[in-house]
Amino acid sequence: MCGIIGAFGKNEVASLAIQSLVALQHRGQESWGVLTYEGKDSQRFHSHRMRGFVEADIETIARLKGSVAIGHVRYGTSGGSNLRNAQPFFGETRFGGVGIAHNGNLLNTEEIRTFHLESGSIYQSTSDTEAILHLLSRSRKKTFEECLVDALNQVKGAYSLVILSEEGLLIGLRDPRGFRPLSLGKKDGCYLLASETCVWNEIGAEFIRELQHGEMVVVSHDTIESSFPFASKKCKHCVFEQIYFSRPDSMVDDLLVSSSRYRIGKVLAAEAPADADFVSPVPESGVASAEGYAKVSGLRLKRGLIRKRSYNARTFIQPTEDLRQEGVRRKYCPDPAILFGKKVVLVDDSVVRGTTFRLLVEMVREAGAIEVHLRIASPPFKHHCIYGIDTPSDGELLASTMSIEEMRKYFNADSLAFISLKGLHHALGEDICPSKSRFCNACFTGNYPVL
Repeated sequence: MCGIIGAFGKNEVASLAIQSLVALQHRGQESWGVLTYEGKDSQRFHSHRMRGFVEADIETIARLKGSVAIGHVRYGTSGGSNLRNAQPFFGETRFGGVGIAHNGNLLNTEEIRTFHLESGSIYQSTSDTEAILHLLSRSRKKTFEECLVDALNQVKGAYSLVILSEEGLLIGLRDPRGFRPLSLGKKDGCYLLASETCVWNEIGAEFIRELQHGEMVVVSHDTIESSFPFASKKCKHCVFEQIYFSRPDSMVDDLLVSSSRYRIGKVLAAEAPADADFVSPVPESGVASAEGYAKVSGLRLKRGLIRKRSYNARTFIQPTEDLRQEGVRRKYCPDPAILFGKKVVLVDDSVVRGTTFRLLVEMVREAGAIEVHLRIASPPFKHHCIYGIDTPSDGELLASTMSIEEMRKYFNADSLAFISLKGLHHALGEDICPSKSRFCNACFTGNYPVL
């Protein structure tokens, strides 16, 4: 999971691009970058890539000259965390300079990379994204757009892309399944692309629409052109965008995320009630589901866990287990005034590795809670994701190695319950067999969509 943005305007867009990346910081915290293009007169590209959180001073913004830009915040799923894997990537082709930023994960790039290296190509990173640049450069199709489509027809996996070319084009793409989101907006005559619509809320832009699965939009000085250059496939949007990844104020695949989570909490309460004094969310992704749970259960909603303002990182997307464990205590502070002598229902979005909950239950008990009941707003996460979540093997996933009762004992909780798969899809507005859903639920079922 990463965040991508694009901007095409008549004036300088670096500041707008960086503001947009700040709004997507929750999607990636390992590195960030911006690539700008000044235009055909100067034919100059400017790049800035850094480790850590998005930040930029006046000098950086002034150096990133240009009326077209793409940007990226990285949460690595392929390649290491070093700076050479920071995006956007840039390369020279027969069409001139090309920049690319990618959200998703490609599955067949090792064989593509091996073939290229054995035939004399030079790779500058270990990221799967760089393979797209090589395939584009090698394509013998006539136009830049045709070469791009030819390149993408050779890769398998999940991708939403923003691409900047020396022809003065800004291109946005969603793969034929539409695993990862991408939307189109506008501000003061500047057309914008972003992974989530929360960007438009934050920078004061107009939301135009979301890109459809398999759609390519090409923004130039005169027009925005839309096409569907790939073979048609049934959409399979990532259900985890609704559960955890996306910001609550984003509209993703025609659903307002906060409303989705609220409805999930209501279904969860109906399926798994608890004898407790109150409901407490695990902030922040568990808040809306806890509100829904409280509504149906009739229990009061209280903030027994406080998220420290001084800690901004998302625990799940920390690159190592040690950092994830350290992050839990640095991130949360239980409130003894609320928890002491009480029976509490803790509601959170998911259990993946189990890092958060084992420590949270310990901390809540240390604050005086006499019973801790865990309610999870997703089914058990049993299967590794191959489409952009950093879960390389099933062995890292607690639900793949333990039963629910074993997990309850591992967490030292008084009870543990997950929403059912059918209940999840019902909360997302689907009363159909989950296998026929428009959402990818492979992390729960092991049924991976055919690419």
